[in-house]
Amino acid sequence: MDRYNSSIRDIIRAPFWSTFYYRTHKGGIRPTWRFWRWISVIVINIAFFISYHVDVQLLEGTMNGSRLLGFHLIDLFTAIETWAATHVIHTNMIIGSVTIAFFYILFGGKSFCAWACPYGILSEIGEYFHQKLVRKKIIKERKWDPRIRFAFWAVILIVTFVDGFLVFEVINPIGIISRLIVYGWSLAVVWVVVILLFEIFYSRRMWCKYICPVGTTYNFLGWITATKVQWDMDKCDHCGACLDACFENHVIEFTKPKYDKERKEKGVSKQLVVNGDCTLCARCFDVCHTDAYNYTFRLKDLV
Repeated sequence: MDRYNSSIRDIIRAPFWSTFYYRTHKGGIRPTWRFWRWISVIVINIAFFISYHVDVQLLEGTMNGSRLLGFHLIDLFTAIETWAATHVIHTNMIIGSVTIAFFYILFGGKSFCAWACPYGILSEIGEYFHQKLVRKKIIKERKWDPRIRFAFWAVILIVTFVDGFLVFEVINPIGIISRLIVYGWSLAVVWVVVILLFEIFYSRRMWCKYICPVGTTYNFLGWITATKVQWDMDKCDHCGACLDACFENHVIEFTKPKYDKERKEKGVSKQLVVNGDCTLCARCFDVCHTDAYNYTFRLKDLV
């Protein structure tokens, strides 16, 4: 992908595999942030696979709960869900969940969705085909208020509390794919395919944006995380490529030109993406031909 010398239309509609690299100003080839994210997801899940099948005790378990070199880790929503079902807080759950929470407070609350979640890769592939179908007017884009995810989050925990069963794990595509990678085939994979088909033919990244309680849990941390995306108004020409690329584009709504006058009056030239829904996926980085986006680490401000 040549984001510096191509039209905005060509950048937005670039072939999928071309989004894993870009041409620099000098004509060299460099990997995009999408490339590095996919490497991160693949390496993490290969580590699960190797640890189980070769018994190297590197990263044992699945995405729900694991041990990294013997140190307990547990997904935050799984921990909350387990407490709701059993009404007991175990020591290992406290250690594992506090460790995970600390890590994502430092390095981006919802970055789990972009940098670790195995379903995220499938969802990105589905997103590409969905957008292609929308542009060809074969299907219509369907959007809802993303805050609906908080209702799903609450309902799932209430049902779990009353029933005493981890109801979400029956339909959790993250857990299903993770167990598939580690332990092998399961009929539950059919459910993952159903979700993906809905995202391709009905609503762009529907599961991730409107339903997933795992991502919703990391959303809470995302508001206070030390690692943020920063936007530079002075570099931006408001081409809109970032808004098209970002599936959580409400988090960068403030970059629209209608807010420029207010920014100039306040003397603001740079703004942070503070919304907890930002996954730090850097798709805005990959399509921005003016390099108006970058990461910033604000630990001092957080403290």
